[in-house]
Amino acid sequence: MQRRKFLALASVAALSLTVAACDTPAAAPGASSGKKPYIAIVSKGFQHQFWQSVKQGAEKAAKEFNVDISFEGPDKETNVQQQMDQLNNAMAKNPQALALAALDSKAAEGVLEDAQSRKIPVIAFDSGVDSDIPVATASTDNKAAAAEAAKHLAGLLGNKGEVAIIGHSQTATSGTDRRDGFVDYLKSNAPDITIVDIQYADGDQAKSTDAAKSIMTAHPNLAGMYGTNEGAAIGVVNAVKEAGKTGGLVIVGFDSGKAQTDAIKDGLMAGAVTQNPVGIGYETVKAAVAAIKGEKVEKVIDTGFYWYDKTNIADPKIAANLYE
Repeated sequence: MQRRKFLALASVAALSLTVAACDTPAAAPGASSGKKPYIAIVSKGFQHQFWQSVKQGAEKAAKEFNVDISFEGPDKETNVQQQMDQLNNAMAKNPQALALAALDSKAAEGVLEDAQSRKIPVIAFDSGVDSDIPVATASTDNKAAAAEAAKHLAGLLGNKGEVAIIGHSQTATSGTDRRDGFVDYLKSNAPDITIVDIQYADGDQAKSTDAAKSIMTAHPNLAGMYGTNEGAAIGVVNAVKEAGKTGGLVIVGFDSGKAQTDAIKDGLMAGAVTQNPVGIGYETVKAAVAAIKGEKVEKVIDTGFYWYDKTNIADPKIAANLYE
């Protein structure tokens, strides 16, 4: 009889423990489990040194703030579907925060909404998205930087003449802002400069070279050209060299990979605007960490830019922001 009573009491105790365990909320990944918070970072690509510098900054911040990160991007900045696959794979790993440099803002809407529904904070970097979901955007003020490039080109041309633009994207905000900032500055400050053509070449050097050649053929009086990223700018340089017009066309660019810095040192390119890619990566992770903790994050984090040319390329302040 006593044995039955003992067994009955044991069963009740076991049941109580089971119920208690079911009522205890599961620990959030990276929280009470003792694991580091995980931040998934998806960039626009890997083909330019710029993205490697962004990655370097992100890794620096990850070490400082004791978090785990992943950093990936599509093979080319035209591979929107590949980036979407990477975003979906990143979300499947249940990150505590998602950082995104969107190739196509509209294509990324579904992922952003998924993150919002799961209370995963989103940090945009390099370029923003057409959405209020990101809690912060860490990027260059691309319109202001493009205006700086336009100001220098206008000065070099004496505020008159025909110019053209080789853009890297019509869908990424960075691409449209770098176009619009340049165009708006010239309209307001150099009305005697005419923009005769704007073509887009996906940031690909070969495509940019072909586009620049086409423009030069159609406009023999062309005085200057502007490339909105590393691939576009070097494409313009290559086109001018192949056309035998070196020295006859003023070229300004955006970004600062080795090919561009060499072109400026060699006098093939007048100058360019450099971003602060290490700072972009660092500030992206820093903002993500703050968002994970529920701390206030600045909605717009301006990571800065600099104009550089032959006269200041060796300046330590400039050199620190050249991503060769």
